[in-house]
Amino acid sequence: MGAAPAALAEPALSGPNRIVIASDSTAADYSARSFPQMGWGMVLKCSLKPEAQIVNLARGGRSTKTFQEEGLWSVLMAQLKPDDTVLIQFGHNDADTKKIVRFTDPNGAYADNLRRFVADVRTAGAKPVLITPIAKLIFKDGQVQDTHGPYSATVRRVAAETKTPLIDLDRESQARLQAVGEAQGAKYFMIYSAADKIASHPEGINDTTHPNELGARMAAGIVAKGLRGAGVPASKLVLPGEADASARGEPTCAGRP
Repeated sequence: MGAAPAALAEPALSGPNRIVIASDSTAADYSARSFPQMGWGMVLKCSLKPEAQIVNLARGGRSTKTFQEEGLWSVLMAQLKPDDTVLIQFGHNDADTKKIVRFTDPNGAYADNLRRFVADVRTAGAKPVLITPIAKLIFKDGQVQDTHGPYSATVRRVAAETKTPLIDLDRESQARLQAVGEAQGAKYFMIYSAADKIASHPEGINDTTHPNELGARMAAGIVAKGLRGAGVPASKLVLPGEADASARGEPTCAGRP
């Protein structure tokens, strides 16, 4: 969860058309040299009207704890404007007990941090949306596994307690993976052999956590669908139907220059 994202974009200017993303590597921006790895924040624009402005502050390796400790939450709050929509997705790194600096207890600090994020965003006049973490490609006996269990449960609980819109990316992406099965599901993740001749991973890679382009586009479609019905300013920016989720080899959108 610690791959380096591309440089952060300069913040856009108007509030009602702005979407700000606070998250980890699964949503982050990446440079072309990291291809085919992509975060869903890179291609969310393909489900939105052209006037939508995305400020992607997602950073690899961050949990709700380190996102605050490293000043990233302060950066977000400093540029937040009334009627911005803030998409908040964490959990992968909060569950990391090997790199203990990232860890948060799902029923303790993780919940408290999410509540703080929601409260801060509302104090600034912006609108928070909580998102459960994207599912991992972990199967057992033909069934996709609920690897985020208590963390996704906490997101759902905090969303209900605080009356915050929820996008259940974990549940929805699990359903997509279950529908296609483990072998086909691997096409959504950074899983390649040396024979695939991936420049960023010439010896191959078996990463069941990070989405590739197809996975990022799948996740972005789920986020956009949830955003459409969230009742926040950015809901009006979501295009009808579903964006083309086929691979393009770059974070561009079908039918757009």
